Amino acid sequence: MAEKFKLTDLPGVGEATAMKLEEGGYGTLLALAVASPSEIADSAGLTESVARKIIQFSRSELDMGFESGMDLLKKRERVIKITTGSTAFDDLIGGGVESNAITETYGQYGSGKTALAHQLAITAQLPREQKGADGIVVWIDTEGTFRPERIKQLAEIGGLNVEEVLGNLRVVRAFNSDHQMLLAEKVEDLITKEDLNVKLVIVDSLMSHFRSEFIGRGTLAGRQQKLNKHMHTLLKLAHTYNLAIYVTNQVMSKPDTFFGDPTEAIGGHIVAHASTTRLYLRRGKKGSRVAKLVDSPCLPDGECMFFITDKGIRDE
Repeated sequence: MAEKFKLTDLPGVGEATAMKLEEGGYGTLLALAVASPSEIADSAGLTESVARKIIQFSRSELDMGFESGMDLLKKRERVIKITTGSTAFDDLIGGGVESNAITETYGQYGSGKTALAHQLAITAQLPREQKGADGIVVWIDTEGTFRPERIKQLAEIGGLNVEEVLGNLRVVRAFNSDHQMLLAEKVEDLITKEDLNVKLVIVDSLMSHFRSEFIGRGTLAGRQQKLNKHMHTLLKLAHTYNLAIYVTNQVMSKPDTFFGDPTEAIGGHIVAHASTTRLYLRRGKKGSRVAKLVDSPCLPDGECMFFITDKGIRDE
């Protein structure tokens, strides 16, 4: 059933309802099986009793996808490592920015988060043998930070075809948090409907709209709920299509920190738990930047120095 599944196969679902479910992001058995009755009811204009029947049907037909440890080990062999341009930086994060994962960088203004995004937008297009991903890059821009002229400059320095590099980029401006969440969901359409080999998704920055729209403690629960859904959409993309997710994050200063660096990423535990690798970027001495590995599932903590130059991210 799962291989030949159509929404109209669901109990009580006709063509019109199927279209509403598809538009609401419930076009697969998995999406239906893990949804709540109220979500499906609201999306398609159904009663909750019908929505429960749809969920039960989906769960009964769904292959839940249990895999052995050996299967997962073989999948890990498919992971792509995208170079940052700096050998020291690559070594710090285990060889480069990983596919099948979310890599988050946070830091103050000018710490190098967006510069790294521009670098990755180039290196992700390189062949595998050059530590690239040989794929298309999607950039969700929430702050107007994308600069095509910088991409042009990096491509020319790297001896790449500028038109081809720019043509392999899909850039879209998000104007609020709902728009940002929708754009993340639409990346799947680029892969499945337009047959684009997307291998890197950049969100710069992740929390800008959430931070400006949800003000005060009274709105925190609502913000975190939406943010949780957004992060899991990105995680699903990474796991389903073996692509890399790179997000930049803003910071705040903790006033109760009397010793050490008071800088902390915003987004709370939702972002911290969803991000596979977390990096804190800050300015160093003599124009350098310092990357500190804050969290990673299998890498030791550490830090490295890198430089933002006209030629891109470099060791010196």
